[in-house]
Amino acid sequence: MTSQVPAIAIGIEFSDADLEDSVRRGLESVELALRTAVASDDEFVAEVATYLADAGGKRFRPLLALLAAQFGDPSASGVVMSAVVCELTHLGTLYHDDVMDEATVRRGAESANSRWTNTVAILTGDFLFARASDILADLGPEAVRIQARCFERLVSGQLRETVGPRPGSDPINHYLDVLRDKTGSLIATSAEFGARFAGVDPVTVEALRNFGEQIGIAFQISDDILDIASETGQSGKTPGTDLREGVQTLPVLYALRGTAVDQDRLRALVSRPIVDDDEHAEALRLLRSSDAIDEARATMVGFADASREILGTLPTGSARSALDTLIELVIARTG
Repeated sequence: MTSQVPAIAIGIEFSDADLEDSVRRGLESVELALRTAVASDDEFVAEVATYLADAGGKRFRPLLALLAAQFGDPSASGVVMSAVVCELTHLGTLYHDDVMDEATVRRGAESANSRWTNTVAILTGDFLFARASDILADLGPEAVRIQARCFERLVSGQLRETVGPRPGSDPINHYLDVLRDKTGSLIATSAEFGARFAGVDPVTVEALRNFGEQIGIAFQISDDILDIASETGQSGKTPGTDLREGVQTLPVLYALRGTAVDQDRLRALVSRPIVDDDEHAEALRLLRSSDAIDEARATMVGFADASREILGTLPTGSARSALDTLIELVIARTG
């Protein structure tokens, strides 16, 4: 079986060849182990379980786990498989997210719920969670506990996103709190797992965990921006998908909070799902030229800067330099 190294790993300018070789070999091992983890003797189960894994993706979480492991022994037992756990968990949430969002496209292809049914997509996500749990059992009770607490945050974040902000609360603060749990928690766990299984000292493990949460939030905001600003679907979705579904991401929330009279039309459009193609195109055009995009980008940079501040507390060296480059990649995604 031939594995493919995710493109985002190739985009990092490593400061030394040994580090680059270590991370590349680690990603190849993750990819092979991931294929094994999603395999099934049942032909249909195998087809639906491998669907999103085969679609590729950025493998951001395994990459971060492997980079965090560089502060210890990246070849240590558990590093690769803990990274696989995080990617399986992420893939499982994508199947569920597409059902809740009624999405039709994922990673440039038909979403699983559209290709099969909502029920199949939900059960496939559950199947991947089960496979992740099976691997966790071999990693030990502390790993199970860390993952359970992460999963609790994932579900809590999704619940709060589904219910929406409470009356009188700030929708933007609510949204950022959702991102901390729904996205930041798993990316934080990826960094923690990589460092912990590599034998990194507890203080550095905690710093890497906090780094992961901050860069994870920045990463999700960059996806929010790309959903509007991208012409090519860099976020893995057709541009403007969230607008069609009435999902109010950070740029939209900033647009709704604005008071400029010349943006009244924009606020009227994005306050509801946009089904009409002409209105959808108009909303994208108005958003792309609005201050809301700049405000969302500034918020993203703020979280990236917070992750860089944490990075400053970590031991100097090529691993820290690679993480700094990762920050720059997240920022550069949105131009």
